[in-house]
Amino acid sequence: MANEDVNERVSPYPEEPIRDLGFGSIVARESRLRFLNKDGTFNLRRHGLALLRSVPVYRSLTTIPWGRFYLIAGLGYLVVNILFAIAYTLSGPTALGGVEGRNLTERLLEGFFFSVQTLTTVGYGSLSPGNLAANLVMSLEVLVGLGGFAVMAALVFARLARPSANIHFSRRAVIGPYQDGSGFMFRIANARRGELFDVSVRVIFSWLEGETPTVQRRFETLNLERRRVTFFPLHWTIVHPIDESSPLRDRSPTDLEASHAEFLIQVAATDEIYSEVVRARSSYVADEIVWDQKFASILETTEDGVIGIDLRRIHELEDVTDSLV
Repeated sequence: MANEDVNERVSPYPEEPIRDLGFGSIVARESRLRFLNKDGTFNLRRHGLALLRSVPVYRSLTTIPWGRFYLIAGLGYLVVNILFAIAYTLSGPTALGGVEGRNLTERLLEGFFFSVQTLTTVGYGSLSPGNLAANLVMSLEVLVGLGGFAVMAALVFARLARPSANIHFSRRAVIGPYQDGSGFMFRIANARRGELFDVSVRVIFSWLEGETPTVQRRFETLNLERRRVTFFPLHWTIVHPIDESSPLRDRSPTDLEASHAEFLIQVAATDEIYSEVVRARSSYVADEIVWDQKFASILETTEDGVIGIDLRRIHELEDVTDSLV
C-alpha cells in the first residue's frame, strides 16, 4: 500500500476528471475511428494549408528509418544530376569542352558525370563549360549543390541530435487473470542501445455511452498497478487491475466493440544520453485486445548468469488457466 501511495505522488499526470483530450467535444462524440494510430500519430486530418506547408517533409526526413532516409537522398541526388545532364545536352554540341561522345547517349552520359563533378565541387578539369548556356546551367548547379549539401548535413545532424523514445509496444493488449481477479495488460520494451530512466505511463480509457442523440464519449484515467519505474533496461508489463472501481468491470468483448472503446497510452521517460524527456504514444482498440491469455515470458539467462530479453518475442501470448500472472 505504501508503494502505491508513492507512485501516486510522483506521477506527473494529475488525476482529475477528463472531459476532452484536445480533439474537441464534437469530434470525440461523432468519431467512430480510433484517435491514436499504433505508431502514435493522430488519426485526424487538417486541410487548408499551402501544399508545401501541409506536407511534413522535415518531420518525415528526421524520423524515418536511416535506410529509407539514405534511399530518398540517393534518389534525389540521381534525379538532380540527370536533370542537369539533360540541361547541358540541350545547351548544344559545344556546351561542354572536352566532350568525346559521338552520339546523344554518350554526350548525355558525359553530361551526367560533369554534373556530378560540378554538384560536388570536385571538378577534375577534363570537362568544362563551353558556351553561355552551359555556364548559366553550371552556375545554377553550383548554387543547388552548395545548398543541397548544407541541407543534407543539417538533416543528418538533426537525426543524430534528436532524442527518441524508441519504445516497442506489444501488438495486442490482454484482459486476463491477474492476482485474485482480472486485469487489462500490455507490454512495452526498451529498444534503444542507450538507457531510459524515470519512466512513467498513463492509460486513458475512452468509450461511447448513451443512446443517440444523447450519446457522449467518456474518458477515464485507469488506475495502474505501477505508474512509474526508475530504470527501464528490459521490458515492463503495465497492468490495470479490474476491481470494483474499474470502468472495465463487467464489460465483455461485445461491450467494448459496441462502445467503440479505445485505450490511449502515453509513456514519458528521461533519456540518459541527452538528459531530455522523450515520449511515446500508442493505443489499443477493441479488436486488438485478447481475452483470457497472458504474455509469455521472454527472459533469457546466459551461461554466465546475465539476464536479458528477446525483443522479437515481445508480442508472444500463451493460454492461461487459473494461475497468477
